[in-house]
Amino acid sequence: MNNLTELLAEPFMQRALVGGILLGLVGGLLGCFVILRGLSLFGDTLGHAGILGIVISALFQLSPTPTLIVFAIVFGIGVRLLSERTQLGEDTVLGIALAGSVSLGMIGFTFVKGFRGNLSAALFGDILAIGNWDLILLFILLVFTAIGLYLTLPQQVLISLNLDLARVQKLPVLTYQYGFIILLAIVIALSIRAVGILLVNGFLVIPAATSRLLCHQFVPFLTISASLGMTTALIGIGVSAWFNLPSGPCMVMAQLFIF
Repeated sequence: MNNLTELLAEPFMQRALVGGILLGLVGGLLGCFVILRGLSLFGDTLGHAGILGIVISALFQLSPTPTLIVFAIVFGIGVRLLSERTQLGEDTVLGIALAGSVSLGMIGFTFVKGFRGNLSAALFGDILAIGNWDLILLFILLVFTAIGLYLTLPQQVLISLNLDLARVQKLPVLTYQYGFIILLAIVIALSIRAVGILLVNGFLVIPAATSRLLCHQFVPFLTISASLGMTTALIGIGVSAWFNLPSGPCMVMAQLFIF
């Protein structure tokens, strides 16, 4: 018990717990729309493409988090535009984008000296290393997401469940879709710090998928998903710190256990 009290008193642990709460909430909310709109593969591609963003930040000696956010937004919009303007299926474009970005990232990695430790952290995540600036960004993102959903929930639900009807009602479908892609890109970029490139999509999808099995009304669906995201993040962080295990995999395993 004394060891647990001492651990909770550490600033890095307190930041990790707050970060887990914020990430779990915003990830749980957005994950609901990811699975309803069939964007799981899109999120996975965006997450894996993060390796190229991290390598770019290292090659040009840029700050990793802002670089990753900008890269994720540009990459996400670019992939979506390519899917819309070609006759190829979206899954085909996503497969090409995933392979291309990871390949470029690994090639670029060979030109960066002394970067293996940072790359390992990016692959598997370490929420215990989260900083105050990351917490501020996550809090702003959570507030923006909550307010945005509150103001546009009927439109978001309609677009998620019946895209053709949303177009008939003359909703600005493209505006909502690209707005969501930008928001999702930012969340994925920030989540990579916590759970890593390899697991970031699972971190978003699993709580929403669990919630989907439990209820069929939209507001409870969102609420349960956000609650599960927060709870499993805290459980994973606790297990990680107590048994000295990687934090990202522990959080995702907690989600899988509840699923």
